[in-house]
Amino acid sequence: METSVTSVTFRQKSIPEVAALARQAGLDAIEWGGDIHVPPGDENAARLALACTRENGLTVSAYGSYYRAGAEEDFRPVLQTTLWLGCRVIRVWAGRTGSADCPPDERAAIAARLAAAAQLAAQAGCTVATEYHAHTLTDTLDSTLALLEAVPGLRTLWQPPVGLAPGENLRALHALAEKIENLHVFCWTDRAERRPLAEGAADWRTYFAAVPPRECPRYATLEFVRDDSAARFLEDAATLRDLLKNYEEE
Repeated sequence: METSVTSVTFRQKSIPEVAALARQAGLDAIEWGGDIHVPPGDENAARLALACTRENGLTVSAYGSYYRAGAEEDFRPVLQTTLWLGCRVIRVWAGRTGSADCPPDERAAIAARLAAAAQLAAQAGCTVATEYHAHTLTDTLDSTLALLEAVPGLRTLWQPPVGLAPGENLRALHALAEKIENLHVFCWTDRAERRPLAEGAADWRTYFAAVPPRECPRYATLEFVRDDSAARFLEDAATLRDLLKNYEEE
């Protein structure tokens, strides 16, 4: 497993600043976000992000698009931007409504649009992976499993839902293990307060151990840090590197 950071962790920083900070942190890659740094269809931004990434000795772990499989959305600019970035994984969101409140016809329509996106991406050598996130169709383990079963080629990211017990997180990881692309790594309290990653090190050690290794790189991607602080980010990056080093030695 390799290390990465989401560019949305530092929305206030420029593309060159994010890349330089990721290098300073000793990480392997960056997940470039589509909301600020690399909007879909913006070739200049994508090529700048790729150039800065490579200049700092890094790779692009994923394109963090904010495609939500809505009826009005066009996936093609998202895919084209992924290709400009030279990466394989496209992060998407499974709609805008939680699974408990999503009518069956809307769920079917979202699944159909995700299937079309996954097929288009596969033709270009890319993979579509959903956020494991509240207020979407991947807000629970059961709903996520059902969506992955319904959409050929679709995969998922994973992150610990706020407020869920470590035992439940492990159950989800074991159930989703073969479908997980990357993991978003952070330490938050039950009230969504950001804490140093070191405080969650014990839990993350067990989480990493639950994800089987594979030949294709999988990334542990830092996402958000306390106070949006570069200094705290460097501390979290050091913790992440230590966690993965210990995991690989085991």
